[in-house]
Formats: sequence, structure tokens, C-alpha cells
Amino acid sequence: MFAQLHNRYEALLNENNFVTDLLATMEEKTGIQKKYIASGVVSLISLYLLFGYGASLLCNLIGFVYPAYLSIKAIESKKKDDDTQWLTYWVVYGFFSIAEAFSDIFLSWFPFYYAGKCLFLVWCMAPVTWNGSAILYTRVVRPVFLRHQATLDSVVNNLSDKAKNIADTVTKEAVNQVLKNDKNQ
Repeated sequence: MFAQLHNRYEALLNENNFVTDLLATMEEKTGIQKKYIASGVVSLISLYLLFGYGASLLCNLIGFVYPAYLSIKAIESKKKDDDTQWLTYWVVYGFFSIAEAFSDIFLSWFPFYYAGKCLFLVWCMAPVTWNGSAILYTRVVRPVFLRHQATLDSVVNNLSDKAKNIADTVTKEAVNQVLKNDKNQ
């Protein structure tokens, strides 16, 4: 099993993408093999997530910056599959963020919470067919959504109508105030 993981790690380091290009540049400038540079960076990030101040920020950056970058690339590409992959990630990320907002105050006290959260987010964005976003979306989010879609549509429409009415009222009131002020001057 360790040999399989090692081979997969080597294969990832030999792919052609932004990270491996950066590692190749660093290898060229330092003379240190990119597998050692990558291992060192992963080790430092792991230690920081376990013991560092600001682990929450680092974890949230990992869960946001890389997926945001790839989402922009997906939008700009002609393929639809990558769009679906990243939309699925953002839906799951959104549900996770809402759940975490209620539980974070308790869970953050547990040792290794941010390391676990970071691993979860990496699993959700992993470029494999069994990534967390695809699994959680198809097994949890989609069935719940389909079961409650009519109710959700009704709530969204009602909220949209109320927001539009409020915006219209505020706009009319602002125009009336401006006209009244102009009249008085």
C-alpha cells in the first residue's frame, strides 16, 4: 500500500500544472529535488495546521483559493465537465460552511480540528472520481434538494418578491426625499 501511495505521489509530481511548474522552477534554482520540496511544504503546512496560530485562516485559504482559481479556469474553458465539478464543490462547500458556522465554536477546541477540516476540503476538491464533493452531493445534497425542491422554490420566490417590493419602496422614498429637498432649496 505504501508503494502505491509513493507511486501516486511521484505521478502527481510529474503532471503538468501550475504547482508542478512552480516546483520545477524551485528545483532548478535550489538544486533540491521537487519531491523533497513538495514533501517539506506539505509537512510544514501539516504542522502549522496542527499547532500553528491562524490554522483557521490557512485552512480556509486552502479550501477557497485553489478551488476559486480552478473555477475561474473552468469558466474560461470550453468544456462543461469542469464547470459541473466546481459547481458541485461550491455547493458542498456552502453547506459545509453553514453547518460549520453553528458547530465551529465547539469543534475548534478539539485537537487536530483544522487538520481534519483541511483534509476534508482537500478530499472535496481532489481530482479523482471519488472526491468528497461528488459523493456528498449525490448521496446527501441532491436527494434532500429533490425532496424539498417545490418548497424551496416557493420560499425563494416569496423572498424575491419581498426583496423587490422593499427595493421599490426604498427607491421611491429616496426619490421623494431628493425631490422634497430640491423643492425646499
